[in-house]
Amino acid sequence: MDINYIHSLFLKCKSVSIDTRKIEPNSLFVAIKGDRFDANTFAAEALEKGASYVIIDNKDYFIDQRTVLVEDSLITLQELAKFHRAYLKLPIIALTGSNGKTTTKELINVVLSKKYKTKATIGNLNNHIGVPLTLLSFNSETEIGIVEMGANHKKEIEFLCELAKPDYGYITNFGKAHLEGFGGVEGVIEAKSEMYQYLFENDKLAFINLEDPIQVEKAKILKSFAFGINKDNSNVNITAVSANPFVEINCLNLIIKSHLIGLYNANNINAALTIGKYFEVEDSAIKEALESYIPENNRSQLLNKGTNQIILDAYNANPSSMAVAIENFIQLDNANKIMILGDMFELGQESPQEHKAIVTMLCNDEKVKCYFIGKAFYDNRIDKVNCSFYDTFDSFASYLKETKIGNSTILIKGSRGMALERTLDFL
Repeated sequence: MDINYIHSLFLKCKSVSIDTRKIEPNSLFVAIKGDRFDANTFAAEALEKGASYVIIDNKDYFIDQRTVLVEDSLITLQELAKFHRAYLKLPIIALTGSNGKTTTKELINVVLSKKYKTKATIGNLNNHIGVPLTLLSFNSETEIGIVEMGANHKKEIEFLCELAKPDYGYITNFGKAHLEGFGGVEGVIEAKSEMYQYLFENDKLAFINLEDPIQVEKAKILKSFAFGINKDNSNVNITAVSANPFVEINCLNLIIKSHLIGLYNANNINAALTIGKYFEVEDSAIKEALESYIPENNRSQLLNKGTNQIILDAYNANPSSMAVAIENFIQLDNANKIMILGDMFELGQESPQEHKAIVTMLCNDEKVKCYFIGKAFYDNRIDKVNCSFYDTFDSFASYLKETKIGNSTILIKGSRGMALERTLDFL
């Protein structure tokens, strides 16, 4: 594999694709095998749809001089991305964490784009395929790249850092996410900290949240730029934070009124604000950017349906994000509060105790009506007047068809696989 030659072909193309359904004219198609398909079989289709070149790793599908045969297409994609990152030499900010990665990434992007030509990870393409695709989306006009990194096993962040070679890094938090793959919370901390290790070994800078004691401890060996709430040792001092329900931040002699719901989003905003300050974006531009950002895709959206006000946070859930969402919801001033909570996935052996902990957290607060949806919650059901349990969404939907909910403030939260946004059809 001559990566220099492959890169020269890539530079002639407008984009890279691994999906023939999304082929653009003059693109480079990389045939990556999946669990249920062999993308080599789509090489001819990619060329027919407008790809200029295809990279394959099965000689049986070689077509003509537009075909590049390699030993492993996925490794080639990763090596091409690594080569392209070195070729561009642009500053890259990487971020990872258990919760809030995508929202924080988008906030950083809107802030920095006020001064720079930025490009960031699209959606949550943050794994061993998504990160290379993100790096290959950067071009000579990109002034700052923003790369989201996800992981559900140890050594993944280490690998992604070796691909992206970030100059700056930020870890949103160390929460109870993907516990099955990490082997518990200590495994989460160890895995996410692989980014800190990369930054330390390469003399790069970390952005640090001084409200997080784990970050504070880890940052002792790092070059850092920090934010905190009324912290004397912060580079950016946040003077006040509130959420009722929208997050409001006092900082820089400004009041920033966001469209994000919940105190758990405050640190996401504060991180973007801090990174904007580090890169010398004007204060007024930071305020404008943060106030203009409106979440979508079921991430902390405030919706009105009939007489109900709904906080829809159905994109994902783990014990950490579930707990802070609940805590924030409970402190709202609104009357007639209802929670509709779905199972949390990928918790492995800790699933029963984590679901039980959420139920226990809520069972004695009779001011809030709670509906628990899914087998894991159902297996930990208790007999309390304010708590109802349904083992499937269909059984809950049947209840909603017979029972009208109105004049209420409703939190909807659960793992992506629960698809609790379906609840909106019945409210």
